Amino acid sequence: MLKAHALLVLALVVAPRAGAQVITIAEARSRPAGTLVTVEGAVTVPSGDFASSTFDQGFAIQDETAGIYVSTADKSNLNFHRRVRVIGMVGDDGFGLTVLRPTSLAELVPVGGASAVEPIRLATGDVSEATEGLLVEITGVLSRPIVNDLPFGYQVFVNDGSGETQIFIAASTGINPSRIPFLQNGTAVTVVGFSGQFLTQYEVLPRHRGDIVPARSNRK
Repeated sequence: MLKAHALLVLALVVAPRAGAQVITIAEARSRPAGTLVTVEGAVTVPSGDFASSTFDQGFAIQDETAGIYVSTADKSNLNFHRRVRVIGMVGDDGFGLTVLRPTSLAELVPVGGASAVEPIRLATGDVSEATEGLLVEITGVLSRPIVNDLPFGYQVFVNDGSGETQIFIAASTGINPSRIPFLQNGTAVTVVGFSGQFLTQYEVLPRHRGDIVPARSNRK
């Protein structure tokens, strides 16, 4: 009897957890809500950067196929480029953004090493569902006055002629548009950030002050 009990315990310990096989982030994003998946990627948005907008302490990761926001209630202190394995449920943040939800920080496992993710250059009109989760770069002219949307952040709209999109500056990043002299209506800027969504509005969310610069010229 004791031997049988020991074998049962051993089987439970070594049995692979459902969803433990690592899949690409693109594949995870295609799974139905409620599916348990395991992915690996490099951190593109540090833990808690968007807290004023997402109401959590999450972060974002990206692999060679796609990116995704990982929603956590507690701060993981994961920073740029850190590679991490995430076990979580595919879901929605309630505002249209696809997310992964680990049950706890124990479902976040650093896998060693670091990988810098280069932003994908997009036309402003191409920020869409297809780019959601990716680190992107856009250049455009401010097409409206900046909207104060505190305590959540600031709305900035830009257009390069291909269509208008929103840059949402989360207050929790510490970026204050009023302290950026060139960020004025009618001026051209280059912004790097997370391609996200709020309801029907697709947007780019910068992570720190260095993500917003005067429009870059002579781009290759």
